[in-house]
Amino acid sequence: MFRTRTTRRLALAAGLMALLPAAAQAADALDAIRQRGKILVAIDVSHPPYGMLDGKAQETGSDVDTARLLAKDLGVGLEIVPVSGANRVPFLLSGKADIVIASFSITEERKRVVDYSKPYGVIPVVIAAPESEKIEKPEDLAGKSVAVARGTTADIELTKALKPVSGATIVRYEDEATTNTAVATGQQAILAAALSTANSVRDANPGKKLAVKITMNAYPMAVGLRKKDPELKAWVDGWVDTNLKNGKLNEIYQKYFGQSLPAEMTH
Repeated sequence: MFRTRTTRRLALAAGLMALLPAAAQAADALDAIRQRGKILVAIDVSHPPYGMLDGKAQETGSDVDTARLLAKDLGVGLEIVPVSGANRVPFLLSGKADIVIASFSITEERKRVVDYSKPYGVIPVVIAAPESEKIEKPEDLAGKSVAVARGTTADIELTKALKPVSGATIVRYEDEATTNTAVATGQQAILAAALSTANSVRDANPGKKLAVKITMNAYPMAVGLRKKDPELKAWVDGWVDTNLKNGKLNEIYQKYFGQSLPAEMTH
């Protein structure tokens, strides 16, 4: 009897010990970043004005400024992990990045696999075309092709909008830069993208005379996190609250988008 009880106790203890590493792993993301002395942030540096390279090949943009502010407040260095719209989530889930700050809109599809911080911005998603094109609704795109970056919210919304439209073609490119180049070089005339991207392509290519024709949706923007990192999410949520209230996140938004965040976000 004594041996049986002892054996059971040892087995129970062994089972509890086996659970400890997983529990510790779930709780240690924030501590691991602090001990490492830097945070790995996934940013798409080919997606102006969110991420881009300046004349000295240095990273800049609203996402870069946001990541720098977060790292500073956390008291660690910043390492930018370059990503595209399509591989932001895989890089996060594989551990190549601790968080995602890459014009990361909140969608129901992404919620199934990743967690989000509280929103700190908004991203309108539009369809832009030459001024001469008569496009007022998705049905007007019948027989036309539309360029979009794969895996972005623009891709999601465009797919929904054109599903019932016969003869409309979606041409997907692997990243924002390639998509924008396709429009700039005349391979594509119509673009689905975030409003800021559409405006950037318009300004860089005045001869194309692009104009926003349809606003498909407006997404809240947040920091992307792994579901197994609740302590890190709690810290980032608090950081978002603090920097919305003190105006620092609004300053970044105004700098790159020329307008303030919605009033309900800053109060």
